[in-house]
Amino acid sequence: MKSIRSILLIGLLQVATATAAFAADGLAQVKAAGVFKIGTEGTYAPFTFHDASNQLTGFDVEIGRAIAQRLGVKAEFVEGKWDGLIAGLDAGRYDAVINEVAITDARKVKYDFSTPYIASHAALIVRADNTTIKTFADLKGKKSANTLTSNFGKIAVANGAEVVGVQGFNESVDLLTSGRVDATVNDSLSYLDFKKHRPDAKVKIAALDDSGDADKSAVLIRKGNPELLAAIDKALADIKADGTYLKISEKYFGKDVSK
Repeated sequence: MKSIRSILLIGLLQVATATAAFAADGLAQVKAAGVFKIGTEGTYAPFTFHDASNQLTGFDVEIGRAIAQRLGVKAEFVEGKWDGLIAGLDAGRYDAVINEVAITDARKVKYDFSTPYIASHAALIVRADNTTIKTFADLKGKKSANTLTSNFGKIAVANGAEVVGVQGFNESVDLLTSGRVDATVNDSLSYLDFKKHRPDAKVKIAALDDSGDADKSAVLIRKGNPELLAAIDKALADIKADGTYLKISEKYFGKDVSK
């Protein structure tokens, strides 16, 4: 006859095993709750921000809602400052972070990423009437408006440009259109968003960095949730296949930004 102690031990082990199995299956938790909780900033247009009616919207927000719909649940967004977003994932405040989180080797050590859902390239931007700057190599001896510590500024310097320091994208374009600089090396997504709002601006992309070093962003989740990761990847594949992704992409950027 088993002792009471043995029976209790077996029972505790069974409960612990069942609890661990459930905890490891993030998809099961999402399905059971009927909600896919997503951490996001809400202050980073056009990706995640509040519109004139104070409703949370943006490219990443709509992608998150589309993923949740494919999972068969509702999307619930938990807003927070960028510096604490990933810590919130660690603390279990939400199931994923969707906030233009770039895929990096350092992050891949601790977290899992979905397949990328957006890609940003370094763009060489010049005035619309410029016919002399066609490649990054043509920056040699020219002035480029850039934030001094950005990777884009480093690209300009590497190609022989003199960097004129600015605070952000809009200031770069102002210096460019006024003729105080010859170009700016900047984020292709920022350019697309700018042209979406100011289609008549007399600037153009002369070249894109197609070296394969595009910054790719993806859905970030805790490790140990293979079912949830697979479900998110399938949802992303489905919204690309049925045209949902392209519709969202064109709404915010005027083109497909997945590549």
